[in-house]
Amino acid sequence: MGAAVFGVAVSLVLTFLVGSGDHDRSAPAAGSPSASAVTDSPVPSDGPSGSASATEDVTTPSPSASPLPADWESYDDGEGFRIARPKGWSRSTLPSSYGIRIVNYRSPDQKHRLQIYQVAEGSPDESFETYLSDTTAKPPGFQKLSLLNLDEGDFVGSRMEYLADSIKGEPDVGVWHVYDERFIAVDGRIYAIAAYGSDKNGGDDELKLLDTALSRFCPPDTGCEPPMD
Repeated sequence: MGAAVFGVAVSLVLTFLVGSGDHDRSAPAAGSPSASAVTDSPVPSDGPSGSASATEDVTTPSPSASPLPADWESYDDGEGFRIARPKGWSRSTLPSSYGIRIVNYRSPDQKHRLQIYQVAEGSPDESFETYLSDTTAKPPGFQKLSLLNLDEGDFVGSRMEYLADSIKGEPDVGVWHVYDERFIAVDGRIYAIAAYGSDKNGGDDELKLLDTALSRFCPPDTGCEPPMD
């Protein structure tokens, strides 16, 4: 269940982006599910995203958002969005063929990653359909575990859980466990947030990583309230 998205859902439902296999969306749609040639990670395509203009006077986060764990922080990223991330994680970016640059946060040991990007397709479901099609490359050993539609009330989003033998540009941790959520944020645009880590614990860490990150997500150019942590 995704964590509450600011101004959209209060709990267990969150936001998303676009990508291809590894979510390593490098310059030419490096991973957009709709890209013709893809890397191991999901990435946005060059086509229209169907996004709407930013909503005015939107207030976030949700008053019911739970306090962040002590080792987390609410972070205002250079791409304009706000998100929760573990303290001490490094940040890097990659060019994207659509929307904001692809942002990666990595743990000091490089064995966990959060990736954030903007989705080009017209809906979360369309984005995943494109990624799962035969025309989109997947990471080695890709195995889809689940694809859940999270639509509820005004919230529109979907979350995929999958395994991969390796992720492009990342160290060998054995089997990777990935949760990838794509959703319509309060600005009317579609984003993707994906959490990566070793499958040794069955994915519990990755789901917690995704949910906590989503609990403070606020899209660019949106009137979000200051975090209440």
